[in-house]
Amino acid sequence: MKKTALVTGASRGIGQAIAFTLAAHGYDLAVCCSSDPGQLYPVQQAASAAGVRCLPFQADVSKSQDCVRMFEAIEKSLGGVDLLVNNAGISKIGLLQDMPFEEWERLISVNLSSVFYCCKLAIPGMVRKKQGSIINISSVWGVCGASCEAAYSASKGGVNALTMALAKELAPSGIQVNAIACGAIDTDMNRFLEPEERNALLEEIPAGRMGTPEEAAQLVLQLAQSPSYLTGQIIRLDGGWI
Repeated sequence: MKKTALVTGASRGIGQAIAFTLAAHGYDLAVCCSSDPGQLYPVQQAASAAGVRCLPFQADVSKSQDCVRMFEAIEKSLGGVDLLVNNAGISKIGLLQDMPFEEWERLISVNLSSVFYCCKLAIPGMVRKKQGSIINISSVWGVCGASCEAAYSASKGGVNALTMALAKELAPSGIQVNAIACGAIDTDMNRFLEPEERNALLEEIPAGRMGTPEEAAQLVLQLAQSPSYLTGQIIRLDGGWI
């Protein structure tokens, strides 16, 4: 039976690569982005080429009402969510003492509250089916913290803790909850680095390079297809960095 996957933040980077990979492996897709829905067109094209359905949606997943509208549309058009990939996220670099209150609230809402909203809305359907998978895209900074990224680290640490706790709640219903703690992945989020900064970073990574969005996408697929006994795990994808 064909399954439906929801990928948040699917307009570029890791989210787009995840959507491409899932479509290629037969998943119907629901994809969202916060601003221009035209950015989801490449995913729609990939889904059409793969012969699967695709529901694009403009939603700010930091807002509960947007998430409710999105899940209602998914239920109506695709019949619910079997695989939830919480990928949407933003970063902020700078000293915590210089961070305006509004920036903290926005970052926590996008990176952590959105995971709560989407999980809350996906769980009832998964419980009815006695199966499902939730995969949260996190960061190694949620494991060990990063200087000048305290707020981002806190948000991803929250995602990791939520992942482990929710896995315990949902395991009796046959639902997996895991997280991928990404290291340095070659996306727009890391393109601000100057060449010298980038080279210094690569010297710290045993693998000698950044990861690719496609590698993250392949790991998502593997987790989605893994035995249900694999749950509550924070899996680092970091080239041996941390």
